Amino acid sequence: MIKKSKPIIAYEDFEKIDMRLGKVISIEIAPNTPKKSYKITADFGKYGVKTSVGRLTQHKPEELIGKQIMGVINFEPRQVGDTLSEFLTLGVQYPKADSGEATIITPLVEAKLGSKLF
Repeated sequence: MIKKSKPIIAYEDFEKIDMRLGKVISIEIAPNTPKKSYKITADFGKYGVKTSVGRLTQHKPEELIGKQIMGVINFEPRQVGDTLSEFLTLGVQYPKADSGEATIITPLVEAKLGSKLF
């Protein structure tokens, strides 16, 4: 059975989302979050260093530091626990993990920080 996707949107709507490549520079447990999460600090090149809260906790912090990740950098910042999350870490469901636990989306080759996803 084929599951229906979300409603069709205009290409112009997709263009409004600024998805950029960053590099994880630090990770720690995010304090006071509803579910165990990491506070992720990533360098987005000319777009600066930004912080996110993400449920990448199936990975050890040392496994993620130095990895390139994709993030949405133009959503309004939001408070998650004690951390102001400035970008949305993009990921996919971690196999056989609880709902919301993710693994990162990363390019097959090192690319320039700040590169746009298209």
